[in-house]
Amino acid sequence: MTKEITPPPQEKSIPAHNPPSLPASPLPKRSKPDTMTTPAVTSIQQPLPPLLVKKLVESAQAPTRGSAFAAGYDIYAAKETVIPAKGKGAVDTGIAIAVPEGTYGRIAPRSGLAAKHFIDTGAGVIDADYRGEVKVLLFNHSDVDFPIKAGDRVAQLVLERIYTPEVSVVEELEESVRGAGGFGSTGI
Repeated sequence: MTKEITPPPQEKSIPAHNPPSLPASPLPKRSKPDTMTTPAVTSIQQPLPPLLVKKLVESAQAPTRGSAFAAGYDIYAAKETVIPAKGKGAVDTGIAIAVPEGTYGRIAPRSGLAAKHFIDTGAGVIDADYRGEVKVLLFNHSDVDFPIKAGDRVAQLVLERIYTPEVSVVEELEESVRGAGGFGSTGI
């Protein structure tokens, strides 16, 4: 009896499957330096100047931020008041502020008051040189009076950078694509 021996299969050379590559760059490859050749850059950050707040009455609260990334500071009512239905009223905050140089304070609405109670804010620019009491003008667009208690958050204070160039009166302005189109001219 003869036994047939079959040789082991020879490994075929299968080309390796490489993903398609991008076209070769026309720029020469840079060699990686053994040591760092660029100087290290360090920046010294100056601390931001503070928002200065003076309490004018005992019931006043300093503005606070609701979260680490909140754009504005919550502003609180210092005393009870009522904003009449379909009316407006000024809310006392009991604070005076000094905003950092190069900024102004903008009083902005709180989204919860607008969405749930139809309360909006108006006329809210606090100039850097204003030192009187910060008051918040609220509009009540609902059909019911809106009561405010001392300590209620009534608006936000947003600090914005300001640019105040010299005013130059000219005979003509450069043309633009939009031109003089305003109020809805670019769509609804």
